[in-house]
Amino acid sequence: MSDNKLTGAQVLAQSLKQQGVTVVFGIVGIPVVDVAEAIQAEGIKFISFRNEQSCSYAASAWGYLSQKPGVCLVVSGPGVVHALAGLVNSQVNTWPLVLIGGSCETSLEGAGAFQECLQVEMCRPYTKYSARPPSVGLIPAVVERAFRHSVVGRPGAAYVDLPADFIQGFVEKDQMAVVPAVRPTFAQADPEDIKQAVEVLMDAKSPLIIIGKGAAYARAEDEIRQFVDKYQAPFLPTPMGKGVVPDMHPRNASSARSSALKGADVILLLGARVNWILHFGKRFNSKAKIIQIDVHPEEFGVNVPIDVALQGHLPLVIRQLTHAIPGAFTQSPDTNQFVSSLVQHSTINAAKQEAKYHNDSLPMTYHRAFYEIKLKLPKDVVLISEGANTMDIARTVYDFQLPRRRLDCATFANMGVGLGFAIAAQLHYPDSHVVAIVGDSAFGFSAMELETAVRCHLPLVIIVINNNGIYFGLDKDEYDTLEQQGNLPATALTPDIRYEMFAEAVGGKGYLVKTPEELATAVQQALDYKGL
Repeated sequence: MSDNKLTGAQVLAQSLKQQGVTVVFGIVGIPVVDVAEAIQAEGIKFISFRNEQSCSYAASAWGYLSQKPGVCLVVSGPGVVHALAGLVNSQVNTWPLVLIGGSCETSLEGAGAFQECLQVEMCRPYTKYSARPPSVGLIPAVVERAFRHSVVGRPGAAYVDLPADFIQGFVEKDQMAVVPAVRPTFAQADPEDIKQAVEVLMDAKSPLIIIGKGAAYARAEDEIRQFVDKYQAPFLPTPMGKGVVPDMHPRNASSARSSALKGADVILLLGARVNWILHFGKRFNSKAKIIQIDVHPEEFGVNVPIDVALQGHLPLVIRQLTHAIPGAFTQSPDTNQFVSSLVQHSTINAAKQEAKYHNDSLPMTYHRAFYEIKLKLPKDVVLISEGANTMDIARTVYDFQLPRRRLDCATFANMGVGLGFAIAAQLHYPDSHVVAIVGDSAFGFSAMELETAVRCHLPLVIIVINNNGIYFGLDKDEYDTLEQQGNLPATALTPDIRYEMFAEAVGGKGYLVKTPEELATAVQQALDYKGL
């Protein structure tokens, strides 16, 4: 091959580098081995996984954490099918992701080729953009479009299809499409809409700010903190909105969530959709006026009518609001009836929660186990929470003072994200501890990625909460009795599986704990250990 020619694999790798890609998650095989090697030759890190679902989830989390498209490379056919998990997860959560899938030779389409699949069509319903380059020379143009669609406006997923003959084909350098690196643009809200919003906010007697994960993604923490400090209204973060304003802030109403939603006469939605996480708005005060800030106009009015819609990039729009409001919503926020009532409810609920932390019964309760873990976690920890009871209860236990430090199943509510998310988080935060607390059922979806973490020298801490089943399990005696009767419930898993041995088997360190004291000691040792 002459120095003036490039393979399709090289063109793709150079296109990714031009778009600022520093890491790609994936699994190689026919026909994308050459692509992975070309990616590595360009100095881009390639993290090879054991399952396409996990690597697609890692790419999904990378997009959320970095505000740049996570990139996932998989083989044709079944590889793309498996990677649909992360693709759909990113699209539903509105996180940027670009999935690249190999495909069969174009000359063999319709002939029953190896792993032949209509991948572009299959991905199209779950992406903002799904395409195959018309030629090797146009690979850069299609990659640029995929990245642009992924990050511009409301973020989302994109798919790029690479046939085997394109990967192995050649193109003269001067015949390659020349494209720029994608740079998203941002807009403010209409000034007239800002004036209307300010009027509603300053007329409020019991305002509430709801902070969604969109605020965390948008890097709006500084602007929102300034707004909260000036306006002095209580705020309620959604699970992944925690830390945008520190949980220790005195206006945090998380411990009085129901009272806050029922009592608010004005609700300001910041990067939060009125979906199942917010009970479709059914727990809002029916007379409340709603102000919603979102980059996507079609989101306005979904499930609840909106009084003021502010379309634009959240940090810019919040800056507009902060500049426009004259000050706090009332002269004495601390003595405001709504604020005082939320403080009272929070104090009562916090006392009830505290009592749960000191339950000495064995086996440990969720609250006691989580409390022991909480006492050992550093303030800058990145916490991944996955599982049914494991995730739901953990939402009420752990506090966050920094944004984008809590990841869970989010809007799509899918199990299996835990280890993929953890791996991506550790790569994004190399100097922070990453701790994944997962249920035993959830762990089963991605357990082999322990080997990925060990191989990549990622010092993750994985804590499996083993209750022997989905939602709830059985102790050994109950399990044996029901098994003999042929009547095991669908939620039951084999009791007392030694999950810590999975870590030992792949070169990590494992601990089996059954008491609060053993748990506290093991968590500290795991945090001090330099490996998995």
